[in-house]
Amino acid sequence: MYLSSRRSFIKSTAALAGTALAPNLLLSQDKALKQLNVAAVGCGGKGASDISEISSGNRIAFLCDIDKGRAGKMIQRFPDAKYFSDYREMFAAVADQIDVVTISTPDHMHFPIAVEAIKYGKPVMVQKPLCNNLWEARALANYAKEKNILTVMGNQGATMQGTRILREWIEAGMIGEVQEVYYWTNRPIWPQGKGLRFPPQTPVPADLNWDVWQGTVATDRPYSPGIHPFKWRGFWDYGCGALGDIGCHSMNSAFWALDLQGDFVVEASKVSDFDETTAPKRSTIVYQFPAKGKRVPVKVIWQDGVGNPNTDKEFVRPPGLPADLELNEGFGQVFVGTTGVIFINDAYGGGAPMLFRNGTRESPARVEKVYARVVGGPTQELCRAVRGEGPKPVSNFVDHAGPLTEMVLVGNLAVRLGKKIDWNMQAMEARGMPEVKAGLRRAYRAGWEPKLS
Repeated sequence: MYLSSRRSFIKSTAALAGTALAPNLLLSQDKALKQLNVAAVGCGGKGASDISEISSGNRIAFLCDIDKGRAGKMIQRFPDAKYFSDYREMFAAVADQIDVVTISTPDHMHFPIAVEAIKYGKPVMVQKPLCNNLWEARALANYAKEKNILTVMGNQGATMQGTRILREWIEAGMIGEVQEVYYWTNRPIWPQGKGLRFPPQTPVPADLNWDVWQGTVATDRPYSPGIHPFKWRGFWDYGCGALGDIGCHSMNSAFWALDLQGDFVVEASKVSDFDETTAPKRSTIVYQFPAKGKRVPVKVIWQDGVGNPNTDKEFVRPPGLPADLELNEGFGQVFVGTTGVIFINDAYGGGAPMLFRNGTRESPARVEKVYARVVGGPTQELCRAVRGEGPKPVSNFVDHAGPLTEMVLVGNLAVRLGKKIDWNMQAMEARGMPEVKAGLRRAYRAGWEPKLS
C-alpha cells in the first residue's frame, strides 16, 4: 500500500540523515504520516459534509463526481485535489496514492464503488444505506471480511453520544425491560408515490457524466433534473424510499442497544399507493424480534410520511409521554420499557435522551460510562482505526452496517409484497415465501455486472 511505501521512504531517509538529524526528521515525517490521503467519491450534498468531516487532520487528495458543477465548491475549497468524473478511472490512475475512500453517491452506486475500493485494498466509508438491495449488502460485507478491510457506514448516529448514553441507560435497567420502540419521520421530502413517472429527456450538461451516474441500473434512462440531483430517492431503482433513507439512522439505536441482529417478522400497513417504479408516500412497518439471551421480545414500530406528529390523526403516538410534550416534526424515537420510557427527539441520538415515568419527566440516576465516546463522526472513527489509534468502527460492514441495512431493506420487501415476512437472516430468505427471492437482487446493465475477485 502507499502508506507502507511512505514508511519505507521515511526510514531510509532518516538513516541517511545521520544521528543528529534523524530524531527531528522522524518526528516531522511521523506527523505527516498521520495525514491520510483521501479520495472522495461524491462531492455535492452529503458528500460535501463528509469531505468536511474527514478533511480535519487529513489531505483531500482526489475528488470524484459525475457532476463537476455540483462538485464545484469542493474543487474550489481543495484546489490541489485532482478531479475525476469516473471512479474507475480514478482508481486505475492513482490507487497507489490513496489511503482512505469516502463514498457519498446515490444508493444504487454504493456497491460497485465500494467493491472497487476494497479490491484495491482501501479502507472505505460508505453512506447509508450500505446498498439499496439485500444481495449487495450481504455480498459487500462478505467481501470486506474476505479482504480484511477496515470499513464504516455513514450512519453518524452510531458515533453520537446520545446513542451510547441510551444503551448505558437500558443496560442499567433504567426503564426495566424494553418491549417496544417507536420511530417516525416526515420523509419523504422528495417526489414519491403512485403516479410518479420518470421525467422526459433533457439535454445532458457538458460537465455531467450521465453514463456513470446510471451505473449498474439495467434500464438505460435519459438524463433529467427530475432524477438528478436528490429526486432519485423515490425511485426503487436508485434509492429505497423513506425507510431506506432514514431507517439506517434511526433504527441503529435499537439495533445496537438491544442486539436485534438475527431473525424477525415484519409486516407493513397503512401503505399509501405506490407501484413498481416508486416507493409510497406513507407507510407503517412493524418488526417483531424474538427474545434473545436475557432480552425479552421487542416490537419496533416505524412510521414514515408523518406530517406533524403533534397534529397528524393517523400518527400512533408512543405511550408513556406527557400529552402536551411537543414531538419533533422531522424525526423521533421512543423506547418503552416496563418501568419507564426513554425519548430522543431526533433521528440519530445526537440529543440527550430524556427519561419519563408515569408520564412525568425525571432526572436519571448516574450511570457508569461503559461505551467510549467517538469524536469527529464515522469518517474520523475510520481514520483513527487506519492509523492504529483506535478500534475498528462500530458500524463496520461485517458486524453492524451490513446486518442493519438488511433489516431495514426487508421492511421494504414487506411493503412491496404486501405480505408478512418471516425473515431467516442466516439463509437470507423468507420462510415459506419463495417469491421473495426475486426481490433480493437487481438486474445489472451490461458491462456493470458484479465482479468480486
